[in-house]
Amino acid sequence: MARLSVNIDHIATLRQARLGKEPDPVAAASIAELAGADGITIHLREDRRHIQDRDVRILRETVKTKLNLEMAATDEMVNIALEIKPDMVTLVPEKRAELTTEGGLDVVLNRENLSRQVELLKNSGISVSLFINPDLDQVKTSHRIEADYVEIHTGRFADAINKKDADDEFERILDAVKAAGKLRLGINAGHGLNYINIKKIMKISEIEEFSIGHSIIARAVLVGLERAVREMVDLVKVNQAVLKQPL
Repeated sequence: MARLSVNIDHIATLRQARLGKEPDPVAAASIAELAGADGITIHLREDRRHIQDRDVRILRETVKTKLNLEMAATDEMVNIALEIKPDMVTLVPEKRAELTTEGGLDVVLNRENLSRQVELLKNSGISVSLFINPDLDQVKTSHRIEADYVEIHTGRFADAINKKDADDEFERILDAVKAAGKLRLGINAGHGLNYINIKKIMKISEIEEFSIGHSIIARAVLVGLERAVREMVDLVKVNQAVLKQPL
């Protein structure tokens, strides 16, 4: 049965809009866990646009499930992770001007640097995931540099404007997941997933965990955070009969 990690970045986005104290990401994480989330995901960006260093430190002390720290593949961020020791680090690409993460890491192009960072993190007892596009070369290189997991970028599937584009991207995701499974990589998925499009991605039974943030926080504005998380938990934690339905 798949797990759900709730990304609480946009709780911090709302707080930083006024540079105040509310809403508190730490409180949001506790509510999400009580509502059934299997983990909490946060992205400490280089520009600190939402999650702050203090948030990371407090969340490390208070999260009771699994803390997944998304971060750029830089020496600064690796040093922070080595100090904080989250349960998992997910290395992601990062551009200062982007609204959100626009695609996966190019593990092939940056193999040497990423290999060094993966080794440092793993030697400190931190599981490492690489956020990649659904591409077979990226999957294979992630395995070669001994990442523990890959997180398949589902953004292009989520943003597809017609059924053909969505179906084509779904097949790429499926192929990447199958390849990662054969290489015995752990498999996560995320980006752009919501209460509707996740129903198709959920049919890929090899995916172990979904990282979802924006759609949950957006729904929470209307119905409350606890209900929004519970509704997504109900979608993710489907029974095995549903997972075995033909793709």
